Amino acid sequence: MPGFIPEAAAQAADARPAPLDLVLRVNGTEHRLTLDPRTTLLDALREHLHLTGSKKGCGLGQCGACTVRMDGKGVKSCLSLAALVEGREITTIEGLAQGDQLHPLQAAFIERDAFQCGYCTSGQIMAGVACIAEGHAGSPQEIRDWMSGNLCRCGAYDHIVAAIQDAAGATGPARGG
Repeated sequence: MPGFIPEAAAQAADARPAPLDLVLRVNGTEHRLTLDPRTTLLDALREHLHLTGSKKGCGLGQCGACTVRMDGKGVKSCLSLAALVEGREITTIEGLAQGDQLHPLQAAFIERDAFQCGYCTSGQIMAGVACIAEGHAGSPQEIRDWMSGNLCRCGAYDHIVAAIQDAAGATGPARGG
């Protein structure tokens, strides 16, 4: 019969995986969570830890609005399952400043007016921090190439590149953070 689904298949389709207990280390703090194993790192940050700086843009890893740092590397959090990042050090935009002291790239974004609507800003900053820390801020073209996975619909790219250049000069190896 067309449209007929056997009872066992219907039950399997409705079955939810068992929740997982895990510990995420975010911005230097351990958080104990019980999550559906399909939960992305982005959703864990936004919906469970209420760290809403990382934005949900495309959900496909193409826009970069969700960029965070994981073990010192830039990562698109919409592509990472929370269950697979347990034990890793996650830094979000909320954890970038040190108290009231902005990270040099945050300050440079303000100084260079490197944002307009602001939606992509946290992802741009986190990717820019990775760009500097991973040694890819040697020239404007190198910065553009490195940052090509982070989109800005407002077109503030020239200002973003200038801010990264400024911060690269201010951070040095110890502050790439």
